[in-house]
Amino acid sequence: MNKRRHIISLVLLVVVVLGSFTANLIAGNKPALGLDLQGGASVTLQPEGEYDKANLDVAVEIIRARVDSIGVAEPEIILQGGTVIVNLPGVKDQQQALDIIGRTGELLLRPVLQTGMLKDSGSTTIPGDTTQDTKQPTVTDTVPVAGGPGSSRHINTSAATGTTVPVSASTTVPVLDSATVAPTDAAAAPKVELGTDQNDPTQTVLLLDKKGIAYVVGPAGASGKVFKNDARADVQTGNWTVVVSLRSGADGDVQWNKMAAACFNKTEVCPTGQLAMVLDGTVISAPTVNEPEFTGGSVQISGAFTATEARDLAKILEFGAVPVRFGVSQAQTVSATLGTDSLRAAIISGIVGILLVLILLIAYYRLMALFVVAGMTISIALLWSLISVLSRTNGLALSLSGIAGIIVSIGIAVDSYIVFFERIKDEIRVGKTLKNSVIRSFESAWRTIVAADMVSFLAAAVLWFLTVGSVRGFAFFLGISALTDVVITYFFTRSAVLLFARSKRVQGKKILGIQTVKPEV
Repeated sequence: MNKRRHIISLVLLVVVVLGSFTANLIAGNKPALGLDLQGGASVTLQPEGEYDKANLDVAVEIIRARVDSIGVAEPEIILQGGTVIVNLPGVKDQQQALDIIGRTGELLLRPVLQTGMLKDSGSTTIPGDTTQDTKQPTVTDTVPVAGGPGSSRHINTSAATGTTVPVSASTTVPVLDSATVAPTDAAAAPKVELGTDQNDPTQTVLLLDKKGIAYVVGPAGASGKVFKNDARADVQTGNWTVVVSLRSGADGDVQWNKMAAACFNKTEVCPTGQLAMVLDGTVISAPTVNEPEFTGGSVQISGAFTATEARDLAKILEFGAVPVRFGVSQAQTVSATLGTDSLRAAIISGIVGILLVLILLIAYYRLMALFVVAGMTISIALLWSLISVLSRTNGLALSLSGIAGIIVSIGIAVDSYIVFFERIKDEIRVGKTLKNSVIRSFESAWRTIVAADMVSFLAAAVLWFLTVGSVRGFAFFLGISALTDVVITYFFTRSAVLLFARSKRVQGKKILGIQTVKPEV
C-alpha cells in the first residue's frame, strides 16, 4: 500500500511539473526581466512647493497605482527622502509611461470659453510667453461636432478627440500675452483677459490638448475629487466609453451639477457647452454636456474614442488627484547591455558551480547522486513555471538580485540531499537494511530540512517587509525557492529514494559507498 502511494505521489508531481512547464511554453509565458536585465526607463520626480510626509506617501501610492495600471512588470518605486525614483523595466511605449507618471498634479474641471486651432504666422512663441514678438498665433473658432449618445447620464466627447470644423477664418483673434480673447459668441459676450499661469485654477488661460487643439478655459469650477476611484473603460453600443461615479455631497455631485447646468444652458460661464478636464496644463478631454443635471450617480463619457484613449482617460479620472505636485528632474533610458553581460556572467558561473557540486556529489555518493540531478531538474522546472505565471498575471520580473536569491536557494536544496544521505549512511553503518535506513533517515532528516528552509523563508519574509528595491527581489525569490525545496523534497526525493530502497536489485549492494545488509527472507 505504501509503495502504491509513493508511486502515485511521484507520478503526480512529475506530471504536474512537466505539464505546467509545457503549458507555459505553448502559451508563450516566460519570466519577465527586470530593468537591470532588459532595460527600460528611469524617472526621478522631485516635489515642488511645500508638502508633508503623509501627503508624500499618498502621492507615491497613487503613482504606484498609475504605473501598475499600465502593466509594467515589477516596477521599482523608491522613496528616498523627498525624491521619488520610478524604474520601469521593458517599457515598450516609453513616452506613454512617462506621460502617465508625469501627470502628478490635480485634475481640474474648467468651462471652455472658446476652442479652435492655433494658426502660427511664422512666430515660434508659446502662448503666455512674455517675450512674444509682433507675429502672433491666432485661434480660429470651431464648432463641436455632434456624436455619441445623449441620455441623462451621457456627455459627448467628440470635440475632444480632434474633430473640429472651422466656422470662418475671419473670426480669428490674436493670442497675446495679457491680450484679450473673444469667447465663441463674440457679439454677445464680453472679452476676457488671458492669464499667464496655465496651472492657476483661478485664471482664464489658453491650453492645448495632445493633438494641438486650443482651448480658452475659464477658472476651475471643481476638481477630480468629484469622481470616485472607480473609473473604467467600457464598450457601449459598439463604441468605447468611460464610466465614472460621482461622489455625493457638496464636494461631489453638487459641484458637478452646478457646472453641468452652466455648460448645458451655455451661460457666460460656459458659452460653448463644453467642460474641459485639465491635468498639468493639458486638456485631457473636453466633452459637451448634454444634460443639465446628473441624477443617476454616474457619468458616462462617450465619443470617438479609441481603446487606448478610453483606457488612458479612465486611468486619469481614477488616479487624478495627487496631494503633492512633482517635477520630472531626470528621465533617462536605461540600457540592458550591462545587465545582459552580468546575467551571462551569473549564468556561466552558476552552471560551472552546479557542475562542480554535481561532480563532487557523484564522486562521493555514486549512484544516489542521480536523485540530486533529477530533483534539481524538477525543482528548476517548477520554479520556472511559477515565475512565468506570476510574470504574466502579477507583473513579477526577474532581476539580478532575484537570480542571486535563486542561486542561494540551490545551495540550500543541495544541503537537504546531503542531510538525508548522511542520515542514511549512519543507519546503514549500524546494521540496518537499506529500506529501514531510508525510512528512519527521512523521518529525522525531514525535521532538519524543514527547519533550515523555514529559517530561509522567514529571513526572506523579514527582508521583504523591511526593505525596498532590489533587496525585495532577492527576498522574494529566496522565499519562493525555499518553499519549492520543501515540496520537491517531500513529494519527489522521499518517494523516489524509498521506491529505490525497496528494489530487490540493490539489496546487499554498496550504496553511498557503504555495504548494505541483505534483508532476511
